[in-house]
Order: sequence, then C-alpha cells, then structure tokens
Amino acid sequence: MMSMTCNNLDFSGVGPDFAASWCLYNASFDRFFIRKRYIGGSRGLKNGYGARRWFCFRKDIGNTEPYIEGAAPIPAPVAEVKLGSTTPISLLNLFELVSDDLLTLNNNLQSIVGAENPVLMSAAEQIFSAGGKRMRPALVFLVSRATAEFVGLKNLTKEHRRLGEIIEMIHTASLIHDDVLDESDMRRGKETVHQLYGTRVAVLAGDFMFAQSSWYLANLENLEVIKLISQVIKDFASGEIKQASSLFDCDVGLDEYLTKSYYKTASLIAASTKGAAIFSGVNSDVSEHMYQYGKNLGLSFQVVDDILDFTQSTEQLGKPAGSDLAKGNLTAPVIFALDKVPKLRDIIESEFCESGSVDEAIELVKSCGGIEKAQALAKEKADLAIQSLQCLPPSSFRLALEGMVKYNLKRIE
Repeated sequence: MMSMTCNNLDFSGVGPDFAASWCLYNASFDRFFIRKRYIGGSRGLKNGYGARRWFCFRKDIGNTEPYIEGAAPIPAPVAEVKLGSTTPISLLNLFELVSDDLLTLNNNLQSIVGAENPVLMSAAEQIFSAGGKRMRPALVFLVSRATAEFVGLKNLTKEHRRLGEIIEMIHTASLIHDDVLDESDMRRGKETVHQLYGTRVAVLAGDFMFAQSSWYLANLENLEVIKLISQVIKDFASGEIKQASSLFDCDVGLDEYLTKSYYKTASLIAASTKGAAIFSGVNSDVSEHMYQYGKNLGLSFQVVDDILDFTQSTEQLGKPAGSDLAKGNLTAPVIFALDKVPKLRDIIESEFCESGSVDEAIELVKSCGGIEKAQALAKEKADLAIQSLQCLPPSSFRLALEGMVKYNLKRIE
C-alpha cells in the first residue's frame, strides 16, 4: 500500500473526496478525529464515486424515507480529516458521524422495550445506562451510511434503523444472561441486573428482550437478514455450552478458543455489519466483505478483552482482574502460555485450590510471553478486518470503520 503523509496539509481548497482519497493511503494512520460538516447537494457522490458504482447495484428494499422524524440525511463524504494529530482515537470522535443516529436509537429503545413491561425495562435500563458504548449499533450505522452513499441512497431506511435497535437489544439480553451464568456481581462498575432484582427477573428480562428483538426482526421481512440474525442467537447458546464444557481444560486449542469467541462475540458484530450492507442494496460481494470486517473486528475485540483481563486493574475492568481465569475460562494468553510453562497446567487443573494460586498463574502467563502472542493474534485479526474495507470507496465513514479497528488495538498499547 502506498504511503502518503497528510500531516499539516491544508485540504480546504479541494473537494472532500480528494481529501479522503489522499489521506486514506497513509500507512501511519495511528490517530485521527473526524468532524462532521454537512455539505449541500450530491457533489461527493457525483465526483467521488461515479467511477466505482459498477461494483454494486440497488435492490428493491422498500421505503427509503427516514424512519423517524428528524432523522439526519447522509452527510457528504469527508469534510475534514486529521491524521497524525496528538488527539488519540476515541469512540466519541469515531461515533460523531452517527451521533444523531445513536440519539434516535436511544429514544426508540426506551419506547420499544418499556411500552409493555416497565419492570423489565427497569432491569434492562441497568444495562443500558451502565456505561455501554453502543459500539454495535454504531457499527450498523457507519456501515449503513458507508454502503448507502456508495449506491446513491440519500437517507438511511427504516430497516437500517430498526436493525441497529434489534442488535442492541440482542446484545443487552446476552449481557443480562451472561451475568447470571457467570454469577457476576458487577458490570462496568455497576451492580448487575440479577444482583439488584434477583435471578428470576434477570432471566425474564433477558428472555423478553430476545423475544422482542425476534419479533421486530421478523417484521423486517427480509429472509436473508432474518436467517443471519437468528443464527446469532443460536451462536450465543452454542458459545455458552462450549465454554461451560471446557472449563479448566488445559487441552483447549487456539482453534476451539476462536470458535467460541466467534459464537460469543464476533457472530453478532459480523451479522450487524453484513445486515447493514444488505439493507443498503449492495451486491453480495460487498456484503460478504462487510461480514468479514465484522467477524475479524469481533475476534480481535475479544482477544483484546481477554488480554485486558490480565493487564488491567479491578477498577479499570469494573470486575475482578483475572476473573475469567479464576472461573476456568482459558483464553488466548493462557493457551499460548500453556505451551511454555508446564507448572501453569498443574495450577489450573487443581482449579486454584491453594491460596494465591490465581495470582501466581497470572504472573506465569505474563512472564512467559502469553500476552505478547495474544497481542499478535489481535493484530492479525485487525489487519484482516481493515483489508475487508478495501471494497468501499474513500469516505469519512470508511475512515471511522478503520478507526474502530485501530481504537481496539490501542486498548492494549
């Protein structure tokens, strides 16, 4: 890939499409922020993407009017992009392009979940308000806008917006159930739903949100997306079964770990990004690339989370450090370390029966290179995710999708 430097260059005199194209090929794209600036007309679509529209085609996807009053139209591709600045990558900057979409989503979630069951909504609110980043619906909206403007769609469809809501409900339901299964008392520094309301209410709240999301999914009336998202719910169960059946099993291999990570994390993200592309009406090649983007981002994200379980403090994690290991859930750093330190196997297979054995195991993982090998794995999956974005034309949305991958890796630097 060619390398160009965008630092200190002034693009104010050129079109937004040129700025995007120029900056996109900077190999040192480590930090950036994107500031929205709406530009009237369709100049970006006409000038920037006309030569590449042959790659996609529009399908009949029904009503393309804004789903909710006040929904923002798709902004012009890139108004201002700053690379190599001292401003670190943050989700606030990355999500600024879809901030209006996320605000609409938050408002809609309140009415969708709370209309019939205020008690269950109160329980779900514990998750909704517990510092969640809305990463998955943000990805839905970023991919929706990146692919929609690719094919000349002026506004997001009601299907795009409903997909974001469905994805967030499924994710929230899975968190509620995970906390019950893991007997976790804290999530993101707050008490979990089952800790506050009891296991019965927590299970019912999770079940209700799965059911509610499935009902809205069916009403999208797109068989491909229905199959795609329905598979995710099945994958959640498969992932939990795989994890429960392999606790304290030191013979778990990397492939099995990645399969479990796909079921528990990457499946939903991959379905989110592919579903968004499908509703934009792009062809199957592009939607498959968006699936691979979400899958590899999700895998990289899970590996990074598993590394942080060893490297961050209890205060940073919002839960006890090393909690996965203590429960017998062997993640990438442990799997890599087991090849180097036979003593680690003995400690794990004893199920940490001796006082201080968890701390000893953590130190062994750190000292034998398990963390570094896991970091390399996360980087490998991140590279694959970025490669999958090459089918999209340069735009602020594509830059933000690349930034999501880089933000994830920054968490372990």
